Amino acid sequence: MPRSHTLPPANRTNAFLIGDEGQRKILLDPSPMDEAELERLIHTITPFGVDAVMLTHHHGDHHEHATSVAKHFKAPILISQDSMDRIKKKRPGYFDGVEVSILKQDQVVTKWLGNDVIVHEIPGHDEGQLALAPKNLAWFIAGDLFQGVGTVVIGGEEGNMKKYFQTLEKVIAMAPKVLYPSHGIGLGGTVILEKTLDHRRVRENQILTMHDKGLTTQEMLETIYADVSKELWPYALENIRKHIEKLKEERKIE
Repeated sequence: MPRSHTLPPANRTNAFLIGDEGQRKILLDPSPMDEAELERLIHTITPFGVDAVMLTHHHGDHHEHATSVAKHFKAPILISQDSMDRIKKKRPGYFDGVEVSILKQDQVVTKWLGNDVIVHEIPGHDEGQLALAPKNLAWFIAGDLFQGVGTVVIGGEEGNMKKYFQTLEKVIAMAPKVLYPSHGIGLGGTVILEKTLDHRRVRENQILTMHDKGLTTQEMLETIYADVSKELWPYALENIRKHIEKLKEERKIE
């Protein structure tokens, strides 16, 4: 759990190392916050080896120093096309000197206890976000589909609230035994996703009611998030705007 430049209250991004003996070792989302944390991470994982570095999505707290890790182990980076394009746009030259391989839904990247480990596309928080799970669904590494600490932000051009709802419903139906977020600890079953979906539905109904009463997004923010630190209000406002986009797309508001 390296310390990372992520959003509070979280302060770490989980880095998972997956792969049976004799199979490709995949390091997922190495994102140490500085050179010292990078050195500690490399020291920890060197005895096991790394054959590929996989990034769940393009947000910086999931790939800071990832190319340094890839170069150290002479390993390729595995990523979705959308995430690669977004990183290149924000950070030209980021992938220079590193082999990049594009991942898609249902690709197998390694084996875990003899089970194929499969890629799953989970857009919503980020259009190009990917997850991993073994074929027997003993676990599901969900990236930022949910937070073990705090709440997921759906914002920016990469965020889509309708797709986020659909992805939550998809993974709930899959019924993995344990869910692992990028920030926080693993949780049994899909209860956290069900609670997240219920919470979003409640929030959407609040926003719909307030919109019908003529409240602005700023007035919604000040009402709904009155007990939340104002430092987090810009992110909360993004969530409100994405709910409104979803409601407009579904023709529930004009």
